[in-house]
Amino acid sequence: MAIKESNTDVLIIGAGPSGYMCATWLARCGIPFRIIDKRSNEVFAGQADGLQSRTLEIFKSFSDRSFDFATLDQGWKVANHVTEMCFWSPDESGKIVRNSRVPDSAPGISNYTECVIHQGNVEKWFNESIENFSSGKVKVERPLLPVSMTIKDDADPQSYAVDVMVKKLSSDLARPKQEGKVANGLFRAFDGDQDAIYNSITKDNEDDYELIHAKYVVGSDGAHSWVRKQLGIDMDGEHTDFVWGVLDITPITNFPDIRNRCAIHSKDSGSIMVIPRENDLVRFYIQLNEVERDPETKGQSNEFSGTVAERKASKGRIDRSKITPESILKQAQEIFKPYTLEMTDLRWYTGYQIGQRVSPSFGAKNRVFISGDACHTHSPKAGQGMNVSMQDTYNLGFKLALVCKGLAKQDILTTYESERLKVARDLIAYDHKLSRLFSGKPMIPNSDVFEGGVSMDEFQRVYHEGAEFASGTIVDYQDSILISKKGASQDANDVSGKEYHPLASKVPVGRRFMSGQIIAQADGRPVDTLERFASDGRFRVLLFAGDVKGSPNNMDVLCDFQELLDSNDFFAKKYTPVNAFENSVIDVVTIHSSDRHHVELEDFPAFTHPLDYKRRCDYWRLYTGVGETYHEGSIDAYDTYGIDKTKGAIIVLRPDSHVAVVTDFSVAGLKEVDNYFDKFMIPQTKNVLPPKDPQANDTDRFVLPKLAV
Repeated sequence: MAIKESNTDVLIIGAGPSGYMCATWLARCGIPFRIIDKRSNEVFAGQADGLQSRTLEIFKSFSDRSFDFATLDQGWKVANHVTEMCFWSPDESGKIVRNSRVPDSAPGISNYTECVIHQGNVEKWFNESIENFSSGKVKVERPLLPVSMTIKDDADPQSYAVDVMVKKLSSDLARPKQEGKVANGLFRAFDGDQDAIYNSITKDNEDDYELIHAKYVVGSDGAHSWVRKQLGIDMDGEHTDFVWGVLDITPITNFPDIRNRCAIHSKDSGSIMVIPRENDLVRFYIQLNEVERDPETKGQSNEFSGTVAERKASKGRIDRSKITPESILKQAQEIFKPYTLEMTDLRWYTGYQIGQRVSPSFGAKNRVFISGDACHTHSPKAGQGMNVSMQDTYNLGFKLALVCKGLAKQDILTTYESERLKVARDLIAYDHKLSRLFSGKPMIPNSDVFEGGVSMDEFQRVYHEGAEFASGTIVDYQDSILISKKGASQDANDVSGKEYHPLASKVPVGRRFMSGQIIAQADGRPVDTLERFASDGRFRVLLFAGDVKGSPNNMDVLCDFQELLDSNDFFAKKYTPVNAFENSVIDVVTIHSSDRHHVELEDFPAFTHPLDYKRRCDYWRLYTGVGETYHEGSIDAYDTYGIDKTKGAIIVLRPDSHVAVVTDFSVAGLKEVDNYFDKFMIPQTKNVLPPKDPQANDTDRFVLPKLAV
């Protein structure tokens, strides 16, 4: 019997947070894809738990007021919100004392602050979103293991250039190995387990195999990534002998800050990070004393041991059987003294060695890409693992969607590595510094004990300076085919590296567009831009038209735009398939600064409130950025974004809401926007979709994909 064969646009290997984020993008954009995982079951306990500000913004961007199903923004509602960070270290007598309290998240940087929730919940919400966005057509396929991959040289972006052979695993092989009765992460914290699975494979039944022909492959398959190994990509960095244990428990303690995030350095017993979680749980990251090694692995080479010299000097792989909840708790009790700590409701535990490594490249031949732990590994101290991993594929997913739809050139895929590799390297540098400060012995005040040890002032400074980076909101993408920083420059007094265009002096070009409030012209409802500019694959062109009532010339300029936007040779129609909704690829939104009570809808040109094929008016293309609301006070988006109410500005947002262009509110400025799209978009004038039937019932259009439909 011949092996089964199939085609798909994108094959995602690995159903962790990074793979799920990519799948959510593709489902939302209507791209045919498959997502496979070698595990037979989803995450049920433990693993990552922190959600940072930018991640929560992204979750919100996949929701919509039209949806009647639970989406990713459930995370903010049910998670435990972490408000305060407390630092504890030894006093002159060696007793741990609280020496400072600071905000856990950088104030004012986002509508959201850090919160904590079990990764299994996050994956459940991803599953629900993918199922709804794909109308039930796509679910994670388990347990499927990739066994071979071939990449063909084919210049056609729409060809099925990657062949991946997959095998259906038996349930025994696919079930995570557990060390004892309590759920734990030891099976995935150490290398060697994946090799054991491959060594156990038998090749006697062709019915267990399938050859998948894909246009593109995304390897989101974890730190021991099979996809990365097939591409021959190594990991650069180093590994340490610092070993940490993790407990998820309900604590019984007299420690006063148990419901705050805490960093505790003891004099002689190591360090702890305390993270309060949902439902009375608390996660403890506990520095362990020397953990026994497996003598048979001494000096063995393994993929995370650093240099060749370091591998030869390796003490060997940690003996996982020696890491137990009881041994971890015992160490924690020593660190907490004189406070007491007991545990009940043990939910999960694990152990890990600290190391920081990053891949020198994130893919091959613009066909196969790796993301998340597959291309960067680090300690959990900074709360970045799940967040940066998801943000990798939040960057990649919309680019794959645009290419697979034939809307954009394959060239845009090169920006994934150039944009995310810098983020990964910055993360590794930050985690390297923070984790060593966390693991080192503290200096004792007014004492020569541990002279040269970790300064608590230095530790707090590094933590404070890293708060903005950790939030994920300051990721800054540089000039590329998708980002134009023309006219933008740095403020000489600003050391953050932000580059601003003078027409929008509070909008850093290359960074995410910060949320603000605008008011719908049609009904006066205040709308958050994060809600209006949702993640659905579309670009946004924001026309900040200024005071169209007090400066009549501004309305004249807006009216001049009508002819350009009606032209088949200009971006609005040029890059939208014939018979598609006119804003289904590039969404043009007008935001004036006049009092909405002093202007009427019909005062504005037709493109600001167009009629569709049923002659329904799209009222949600016209807003004022300035005014009084009935229930939420005054709003001034022009002040929020640093835009002059007379001059105005044009801002282009990518589908991931990063600012791509800032230019003049003028015909010349709109033509500059046209030039931006000309660099990478593919004309759609010959892509003719079936005409829409005016008698058809399309009330599901708000939930179905919106990209090029």
